Amino acid sequence: MYRIRIDRSRCIGCLMCVTSCCISHDTHDARNRVVIDSETRPAPIFCRHCDLPECAITCMTGAMRKDEKTGYVTYDKEHCAHCFMCVMACPYGVLKPDEIYHYEVMKCDMCVHRSEDGSGNPMCVEKCPMHAITLVEVTK
Repeated sequence: MYRIRIDRSRCIGCLMCVTSCCISHDTHDARNRVVIDSETRPAPIFCRHCDLPECAITCMTGAMRKDEKTGYVTYDKEHCAHCFMCVMACPYGVLKPDEIYHYEVMKCDMCVHRSEDGSGNPMCVEKCPMHAITLVEVTK
């Protein structure tokens, strides 16, 4: 199982992770963001693909669910009821409705579409010039 790890001490707030997310998904709306913390340092915010994801627990249709094989929290827009309970339930404020149509939830999918078997690195990991964003293997 892999997770994105962020080393905030290396982040310079260049927004390359945000830009690369937009490019990877061919959209103007990123699934991550960079905010400025109370000490005026950049703080990248990403989906944590939680072990017990509140977004999936509150999803009444099963559109948001935890993939036991990969450990990723996945989103199926075809099954979504557009109630946005997942958005409200996320304790990290990562999920959001798309900015144009407001019917799809914008959520990190680890860029699994970039390779046939879904094993490629997320674009944000590849493009971070400071290597502040890395992909690490975690064990349960």
